[in-house]
Amino acid sequence: MEDPTLALVHGPKEPHLVSETLGKLMDRQAAQFPDHPAAIFPWQSVRLSYRQLVDRSKIFAKGLLEMGLRHGDCVGIMAGNCHQYLEVFLGGARIGCPVIVLNNTYTPEELRNAVNTSTCKIVFVSSKIGSRSLSAHIKILCGEQAKNKAIPDLKRVVYLGDKPIVQDGVEIQSWNTFISNGHSVFLNDSILKRAEALVSPSDVLNLQFTSGTTGSPKAAMLTHVNLINDARFVGAGLKLTPDDVICCPPPLFHCFGLVMGFLASFCYGGTIVFPSDFFDAKRVVDAIVEEEATVLLGVPTMYVTELEVMAKTGQRPRRLRTGLASGSAVSQDLMNELRNKMGVEKMLIAYGMTETSPVTFLTDVNDSDEKRTNTVGRVFPHTSAKIIDKDGKVLQRGQRGEICTSGFALQKGYWKNEEKTAEVMRQDENGLLWMHTGDEGIIDQEGYLQITGRIKDLIIRGGENIFPREIEERITSHSSISEASVVGVQDSRYGEVVGCFLKAADNQDRVSGEDVKRWVSEKLGRHKAPQYIFWIGDVDVGVDFPKTGSGKHQKHIMRDIANQLARRNTIRAKL
Repeated sequence: MEDPTLALVHGPKEPHLVSETLGKLMDRQAAQFPDHPAAIFPWQSVRLSYRQLVDRSKIFAKGLLEMGLRHGDCVGIMAGNCHQYLEVFLGGARIGCPVIVLNNTYTPEELRNAVNTSTCKIVFVSSKIGSRSLSAHIKILCGEQAKNKAIPDLKRVVYLGDKPIVQDGVEIQSWNTFISNGHSVFLNDSILKRAEALVSPSDVLNLQFTSGTTGSPKAAMLTHVNLINDARFVGAGLKLTPDDVICCPPPLFHCFGLVMGFLASFCYGGTIVFPSDFFDAKRVVDAIVEEEATVLLGVPTMYVTELEVMAKTGQRPRRLRTGLASGSAVSQDLMNELRNKMGVEKMLIAYGMTETSPVTFLTDVNDSDEKRTNTVGRVFPHTSAKIIDKDGKVLQRGQRGEICTSGFALQKGYWKNEEKTAEVMRQDENGLLWMHTGDEGIIDQEGYLQITGRIKDLIIRGGENIFPREIEERITSHSSISEASVVGVQDSRYGEVVGCFLKAADNQDRVSGEDVKRWVSEKLGRHKAPQYIFWIGDVDVGVDFPKTGSGKHQKHIMRDIANQLARRNTIRAKL
């Protein structure tokens, strides 16, 4: 019998796990809710019923077969929250083609690396996301396709527009042309059914990159069993029914939008609304009101911005009953505002990681405000969790250590990267496989998990994971900077933002803060550019990096310095 004082918890055995493919789930939902709205895209003026969405997935799947793709061939997409995204995801699932959801913030070089690493045969790409043009991204894909060197597996690029375009001598097929191929007379339903019969619930459904791709990218392999069951349990926590309208601003390239949003809604016959291709608080508020949303998803910074819009416009939701937050903690003040101004009586908090499909802990609607602000709830069904010390020993309840999880939600591994898989997925003495999260936490006497920090040097900015090492490598490639250390700095809007400690190269003048930001943005994207820059040698910073006896940077000390200086600057700005 297990010691109840140990920080080891097991989720309930009910509801049961399902073992089916997404294709089977699609067909069942289309039969049960044929004319019920499945997905609404106000910014595209598109409303799709369950039957329409499922029929489109079949046409898309036939388009892949017509092109020559088969079970196991990878399909990539880089786009905003558009109806084509769902068709690609569902269509690929039908015939066992893993769908790689490519991060919208990728630079062209990052996109090329991700497409090459995942061995994509075909990539679907928008012309822009929000106001950001993707012309350079399209150009680099077509250039590499033409050379057939850097991305040898890439056979076709499809532009999510009406008409084909030519780039670097390569004709980019339009979405409409690709879809028309799905109507080919040579591909009847029996051929599609034979392709579907090859798909197993344990097959990889989705690849999600979990780190920057300038070095060694890692793509989590998530199966049909992983994602369908995780979505079911999220939906159960939200108490979803076909009467619910879920407003989903988080992006589809992230598990939040794709699994916790779309799939959770789909599993329960709900209606999901994607207000815009890229987060736009005004469009979110408009969609909540016009579509009479009952559930709202987002990271805390999204909620803050939406409340600001409501204060200006005077709009107020009529049917919102609950919401789901992830990425960082939700304060009691924000909880109160959501209740008083949006009508969200119970905001649920989720915890997990991409490698666990993604949710493993969730608060409950019956939990107190204290539990929903200070913890991430209790462990999911068919899931176990433990807190261990640096030697792998299970700690006592209330003791701080690394969070490990086990159960149905664990990824199949990292795509073509057994070494990195073995680093984080390890069997215990009983042969049970555990994911070592790198997060630090405490399990209390009631089984609730409190996140206390991160063992890994991860920065979470508005729900997006940022890895300091790639930023450090980029900064130190600048001729005027000899050393850099990147840490997360507390921020009221984003939870954390990037801060960096820099040392100027010998006989070199300091570069300006704007130059540093520009240097990082050119290769890694704007969200990874440092908001705070601290120079070694300044009075408040110190004469050198704080280091251990072996010379390793002590980032916990630098985080404290950065937070103190950031708070001081904020106070001065208000005076």
